[in-house]
Amino acid sequence: MNIWLAIALTALGCYAVKLLGLLVPAGALERPVVQRMAALLPVALLAALTAQQTFGEEAHLILDAKAAGLAAAGVAFLLRAPFLVIIGVAVLVTAGVRAMAG
Repeated sequence: MNIWLAIALTALGCYAVKLLGLLVPAGALERPVVQRMAALLPVALLAALTAQQTFGEEAHLILDAKAAGLAAAGVAFLLRAPFLVIIGVAVLVTAGVRAMAG
């Protein structure tokens, strides 16, 4: 029963946040600071999520095959490789490090 209560509260909370967003006056959304934050905030959140999922496990910093794959993807990105090549390099390096580590 607790799981259904959590689902219902989450759905209600999402609806409330959406309703609050619709109630914000249009003039407040047209400010340059708000528009700039709306453009940059998703990128910052995605970067934080990627860093947490790659380097964090519970409360510890973990450097493993995922970190090597992300580093390889970063190098491929700096070399201006196409997106699919970047993904392929990250996958191959991650798999290689995992295979060598046993």
